[in-house]
Amino acid sequence: MNEPNWNDYGPETQAIRAGQRRTHEQEHSDPIFLTSSYVFNSAAEAAARFSGKEPGNIYSRFTNPTVRTFEQRLAAMEGGERCIAVASGMAAIASVGFGLLKSGDHVVCSRGVFGNTVILFQNYFAKFGVSTTFVDLTDYEAWQHAIRPETRFLFVETPSNPLTQIADICRLADIAHNLGVLLVVDNCFLTPALQKPLALGADIVIHSATKYLDGQGRCVGGAIVGKLDLLDKEIYPYLRTGGPTMSPFNAWVFLKGLETLGIRMRAHGENAFESGALAGNSSLG
Repeated sequence: MNEPNWNDYGPETQAIRAGQRRTHEQEHSDPIFLTSSYVFNSAAEAAARFSGKEPGNIYSRFTNPTVRTFEQRLAAMEGGERCIAVASGMAAIASVGFGLLKSGDHVVCSRGVFGNTVILFQNYFAKFGVSTTFVDLTDYEAWQHAIRPETRFLFVETPSNPLTQIADICRLADIAHNLGVLLVVDNCFLTPALQKPLALGADIVIHSATKYLDGQGRCVGGAIVGKLDLLDKEIYPYLRTGGPTMSPFNAWVFLKGLETLGIRMRAHGENAFESGALAGNSSLG
């Protein structure tokens, strides 16, 4: 049976069914594949899979059916070709860095980002000869002037954490692409229920699945979404070798979180507007 084209379905259907492949048990809900490794019919089959000549499960550090379902579901919801799931949001940012950067490269990052993101760029990537320039989130001239010939990508959180400042993704994408660099957007605060950075021109979307994708404080995880070639050639090899792996159980929990993402994000928005209205009325006496 051919995989449906999930772009033909709405976000609510994508959030429940995208990426699901029923086993011979014909389960209604997504199964959890808690296995470290897999059985091969022959040594030749194992060799073909490990070499990439034949598709299939290899080892759960980088191939697991439950994690794959989460990846395909989130990719469909973000409008991306590929998703790579990892152990945390910081692991997602680190994987992008280790996959794309080399000694001598440069990154431009907004100042209004999660504190550990600053530490990752300043204290750790810097050890390997990668420099970072920090600019104000909405100072677009500063973004443009900060780009150098060795700049590899721009990194931005919008809304920012924790001040919820908003950047113009389309404008940043134009600045980046006109000068031949990539735009990486952390979308964990709005999620694909409220914002789709890829459709606005971003090249890579980052998630801390720990936050709204789960929505109930149960698990830690992260994800990277973008074009197939970029992720498979540049970032997936780091996951396979470095092993910042998402566990199958956490992937299953995040799948359950995605099922309610739309209604939860709508409720967050409605409650925020109602709280703001009540606060405004009370300030008038």
